[in-house]
Amino acid sequence: MELLIIVITCFVIILDTSQSCHTPDDFVAITSPGQIMIGGLFAIHEKMLSSDDHPRRPQIQKCVGFEISAFLQALAMVHSIEVINNSTLLPGVKLGYEIYDTCTEVTAAVAATLRFLSKFNCSRETVTFQCDYSSYMPRVKAVIGAGYSEISMAVSRMLNLQLMPQVSYESTAEILSDKIRFPSFLRTVPSDFYQTKAMAHLIQQSGWNWIGLITTDDDYGRLALNTFAIQAAANNVCIAFKEVLPAFLSDSTIEVRINQTLEKIIAEARLLDVLKNVTFSDGRNSFHFDAHGDLNTGYDVVLWKEIGGLMTITKMAEYDLQHDVFIITSQEAKREFRKLKQILSKCSKECSPGQMKKATGSQHMCCYDCVSCPENHYSNQTDMDHCLLCNNETHWAPVRSTVCFEKEVEYLDWNDSLALLLIALSLLGIAFVLAIGIIFTRNLNTPVVKSSGGLAVCYVMLTCHTLNFASTGFFIGEPQDFACKTRQTLFGVSFTLCVSCILMKSLKILLAFSFDPKLKTFLKCLYRPVPIVLTCTGIQVVICTLWLVLAAPVVEENISLPRVIILECEEGSVLAFGTMLGYISVLAFLCFVFAFKGRKLPENYNEAKFLTFGMLIYFIAWIIFIPVYATTFGKYLPAVEIIVILISNYGILCCTFFPKCYVILYKQKTNTKSAFLQMVYNYSSHSANNLALSHVSLNTTNHDTAVTNLSHNDKAAACPNSNHCLAQVFGIGRENAMNVPKTLRQKRSSSI
Repeated sequence: MELLIIVITCFVIILDTSQSCHTPDDFVAITSPGQIMIGGLFAIHEKMLSSDDHPRRPQIQKCVGFEISAFLQALAMVHSIEVINNSTLLPGVKLGYEIYDTCTEVTAAVAATLRFLSKFNCSRETVTFQCDYSSYMPRVKAVIGAGYSEISMAVSRMLNLQLMPQVSYESTAEILSDKIRFPSFLRTVPSDFYQTKAMAHLIQQSGWNWIGLITTDDDYGRLALNTFAIQAAANNVCIAFKEVLPAFLSDSTIEVRINQTLEKIIAEARLLDVLKNVTFSDGRNSFHFDAHGDLNTGYDVVLWKEIGGLMTITKMAEYDLQHDVFIITSQEAKREFRKLKQILSKCSKECSPGQMKKATGSQHMCCYDCVSCPENHYSNQTDMDHCLLCNNETHWAPVRSTVCFEKEVEYLDWNDSLALLLIALSLLGIAFVLAIGIIFTRNLNTPVVKSSGGLAVCYVMLTCHTLNFASTGFFIGEPQDFACKTRQTLFGVSFTLCVSCILMKSLKILLAFSFDPKLKTFLKCLYRPVPIVLTCTGIQVVICTLWLVLAAPVVEENISLPRVIILECEEGSVLAFGTMLGYISVLAFLCFVFAFKGRKLPENYNEAKFLTFGMLIYFIAWIIFIPVYATTFGKYLPAVEIIVILISNYGILCCTFFPKCYVILYKQKTNTKSAFLQMVYNYSSHSANNLALSHVSLNTTNHDTAVTNLSHNDKAAACPNSNHCLAQVFGIGRENAMNVPKTLRQKRSSSI
């Protein structure tokens, strides 16, 4: 019988849409008495009808535009309450209801809310003002509705006065989750925050970033628009245009949402707190309200598709709010999702990996150009805003790279062709040194070997040359701390010892063949072979020791090159390195000066000319070395110094020992005592003649007469002991020197 009454009432509503509101009871859509009354707000009609643009009388207007979906929702509420009343859920308690038609208007909803707030069982339907409504008994205990967020916000602000629970079935505006503004509001649908988030997520998964947005001109539409704009920007989606339509142009074909309301209604006391903690199930899932009054449910993703001129709505997936994922339940839905991705909705073509987006003059961030990543930058995803920088210390990347490549570590390796060539030259030099040592050892007592300072000096110099050649090996291979500290020290000390020996020999030659008394006296005082060599070498040892103690060379990774790491020896102190080389240069310059002064001495036994040429080679090599070393960069930098060391070493070795070896091997007749004495006598006679001429020119007025009368005996008297001096210097005995004239008279000497 009750169901029949409900149906008849509904038909009355449907047929008599233009009935005016004369009494409050006329305003009620559906009602049923009960001990506990529950209010309902449903937009059964689409809008209120007004003849004028602005109403002239403060009255509720007629409603037009029947909404079948809202009508079914109201019936669902009635059915739920009748099921509860006919069950044992609330024994002895009957639920009643008052359902009002809001006509999709805030005005009508507010009018209904005023009736909800009126006193229970009071003949006068008025809302009494009180400072404390704790003991106030309103007409209803809770309100179901409304559907539109704009209406729910207006109703909720009034219900807040008495903290009357309000449960909405469709209001999704995000602002309703604010429990400071709407403390008694609950809803069985998720907030628009999740709806807009799901929409933005779906658009992103479809590969779109250039979309249009259409919304309704009400609180729900405007708030949803703002929320979606934020979510879209977070997902790099641009809104090409926004269109706001009047709120009453809602589409009547939207899928019907049947409200599954409270399955348990409990007693009156503290109803709001109980509702917030209630949990119910649909047989599959469990539902409850969260701290914001939102139900832990999700959304159905539906596809509107026109087939044969008819619009069909197909469920494609479910959106899980908690995990922010789409749950696809069928293969057909998966195919539809793939079709969505095939639809292009982009302002610009996506940038491939290795490229980045460059902003254009457009105001939209989705409109851009694609440019290649520069060197040492990369991008490994599509549509990256910026290219990522590689770690320049260990990695590099070419232009338009998608990854960073590890830098190769380089150094002058033993397998390098240039390194092999330099090592071969060093080994060849060592072989020359060994050969020279053998030749000098086998010809120990010859004048050539004795004139070179004896076997001890020759061995010292040959050992220095060997160490110089060997030091080049420390410049090749992977740098180690020991090699870095050894290579410069070994070269510096050994080369200094070699040059010191040459300096001593230059002084010896100059002393032997000098006929200037003042110069001879000075050279005799200066000539101390062992102290000279030890002092000159000791200074270099001190320099190298201070270098190793204060700023020793270390292994360093040079990362300044874009694609490789150069493993090299950092010299530690440029000042110390320059001081070491500069000191050698000073000694070499002194050798050059002394050797240059003795360049016209007897040819076969005189090293002066060759020492001069050897020092000249040294200077040329190291003068060229300075700018080349300063401008060379990379793994071949050590090769530059190796080449200079080889040139210097070969130059001195060849100029010091090769001429003597040539005399020993190919001019053996001149490498005898008699030949040597003949050479000494001829040179001393020639020198004495020149010296006598010089004295006569200074002490005699008549230059021509003095030269003509100068006899051979006078020439000999100019330097009576010169033969003895020369013989002593070159290791020939006094008795042999005194017999030179006899030897010459008997013509037993060999020609030079």
